[in-house]
Amino acid sequence: MANMDDPALERHFKGHRDTVTSVSFNPNMKQLATGSMDSCLMVWHFKPQARAYRFVGHKDAILSVAFSPSGQLVASASRDKTVRLWIPSVKGESTVFKAHTASVRCVDFASDSLSLLTASDDKTVKVWSVSRQKYQFTLSGHSNWVRSAKFSPDGRLILSGSDDKTVRLWDRTNKDCVQTFYEHGGFVNTVAFHPDGNCIAVGTTDNVIKIWDVRVNKLLQHYSAHGGAVNGLTFHPSGNYLLSGSSDNTLKIFDLVEGRPFYTLHGHKGPVMGVEFSPSGEFFSSVGADEQVLVWKTNFDKADYKDTLHSHGRTPVPSRPHTHDPPNVGMVVTTHTHQNKPRPQELDPTRTPTDRMTPVPHVVNVGPQMFHKPTPQFIEPTPLINGGVDKSETTPLEVMTMSPQLTNTLEHIVGQLDILTQTVSILEERLTMTENKLKECLDNQQRITLQIQPTS
Repeated sequence: MANMDDPALERHFKGHRDTVTSVSFNPNMKQLATGSMDSCLMVWHFKPQARAYRFVGHKDAILSVAFSPSGQLVASASRDKTVRLWIPSVKGESTVFKAHTASVRCVDFASDSLSLLTASDDKTVKVWSVSRQKYQFTLSGHSNWVRSAKFSPDGRLILSGSDDKTVRLWDRTNKDCVQTFYEHGGFVNTVAFHPDGNCIAVGTTDNVIKIWDVRVNKLLQHYSAHGGAVNGLTFHPSGNYLLSGSSDNTLKIFDLVEGRPFYTLHGHKGPVMGVEFSPSGEFFSSVGADEQVLVWKTNFDKADYKDTLHSHGRTPVPSRPHTHDPPNVGMVVTTHTHQNKPRPQELDPTRTPTDRMTPVPHVVNVGPQMFHKPTPQFIEPTPLINGGVDKSETTPLEVMTMSPQLTNTLEHIVGQLDILTQTVSILEERLTMTENKLKECLDNQQRITLQIQPTS
């Protein structure tokens, strides 16, 4: 069996100015997108010395980001009730659409990149056409905020988790709720589909992770390993491992075949708000309230988990009921044996993880793009994050972007047009009511006239 090393901190990005809420890998592994309470979307490049892009456009906190499986678009969901679709290049092109009547908590692409899923505080889940940015249908049934929603790997099902303490499974074709999972003591913060589509993971505010078999509505595994709310969950592509991030400032990796915590990672100095495995499973990323974006190398590659499966003699899917807490859950776990070799499950929190980061990247501020009508704008030399000005690139950077003043003017005009449209609609309704009332009065008058008309 190949040797399995501890996960190691590979890269460290810093540039957000508030809590980082969400993270997503570009499938080509050249970029990483993050959203933040600072209302900015940032795209980081794995290429050494490459500049990071800061995209400005949302008017309030970004709560969720997602790269399309094609890698050509990034979607961002915001507290400003809108969703934006960005082209992750220095041009910063984006389109914006009013998605919900309240904060948009989550955004997710279907595997074909053609459909977009959004979840909102307006208690609904909506599906959109990506190419036209057009609304397709709404899934209604939750009685409180919907914090997380995901497409199944084959795109046929939709999973949603809510503050009403339920998880709902929807049939995308007929728009029906086909299953509801009620056994959750806290609000549902995050949901995830297993790569084979047959299992789901649910993380809640009462520090619990549950794994269900959606085919038979059966609880497979239950973990109370965290000391705070579970804010993020992601399955390893092999299906053998689950990564979680929590308000207890830690990440945990669970061995689903063995049914126990595998590693506890200390890297953030505050709540961990989002986690994601890369599409290959070679890396994972975590983001948090400390404004940090960390990228870790898993160090259990494909050969490793093939050997792990062989040594376990089991399939990668959690295959047996495991509804009790594993031994030592919630405490410092001692060992985990692979071929009788002791494995530490908790990395030493006093030891700083190995950081193979390159110098902090320079950041290019990219303005908002609306209506696909970019205008040239000269970008001044980019200030470094730690002060000073980057003079390594003397050629002025010409970027196709719209000035903030023009953008604000256009958005103000759009806002006023929306108000006018609503006003006209209300006036039309009142006019219709008046006409109906007048018709009713005329009819009554005619009947009264006929009743009192003297007979000859």
